[in-house]
Amino acid sequence: MIQTFLRLFITTTVLILLFSGCVQEQKKWNTFDGKALLETKCASCHNLSMPAETFPDEVAPPMMAVAFHVYDFVKVNTPAEKSPASIAFVKEYVFNPTKEKSFCDQKSLDDYGLMPSQKGKLTEEELNAIAIYMFAHYNQENFLKIMEKRRILREMNPGERVARIHGCLGCHGVDKKKVGPSFRAISKRYKENSAAVRESIVSGSQEKWTEARHARMPPFKQLTNEELDIVTKWILER
Repeated sequence: MIQTFLRLFITTTVLILLFSGCVQEQKKWNTFDGKALLETKCASCHNLSMPAETFPDEVAPPMMAVAFHVYDFVKVNTPAEKSPASIAFVKEYVFNPTKEKSFCDQKSLDDYGLMPSQKGKLTEEELNAIAIYMFAHYNQENFLKIMEKRRILREMNPGERVARIHGCLGCHGVDKKKVGPSFRAISKRYKENSAAVRESIVSGSQEKWTEARHARMPPFKQLTNEELDIVTKWILER
């Protein structure tokens, strides 16, 4: 009786461990980061920017162009089938590319050549994650949002544009303090001392404002001298 119980216990334990391993493996497959995979597996050949950028020595078309082209040319019966069909095409084509399957025109094939098979370089799960991300990211809706954001940035005051691009308004309000003082308060204190503002931007600062509650402003050394001049002038004009 005891031996029977032990056999049942061991068998049940083994089955639980095996099933748990399968669940964990499936969970790992489902959590592949398509964006990260695209950046690590595809960026050596495809430019990933949106809007698309092209270069004289590029070896493959921009990823945005690929996604838009596939989405436009894949044959479906209803609009709802577009994304699933595009994903399925990429998953099949990347492992088994042929000129007959390609949606590229002859000039593109002449310029870039046929894409080499990625068998052995990607797993099916990785390719699935990449294909899903491609059509979730490279689509007309996201493209229009990016272009609208660029239009807004292009048309705003150059100083505000620099401040927004570098995230300054995340910690400083124009009229109200946030983590740090408002730009209006900074302007009031340093109206005649632009060098102090520049120094704080480039080197960071701490303990200059009681309302900051000991928070440290990080240095923004990535700004060019031109950007620094523009944003300093804009702050002091608030």
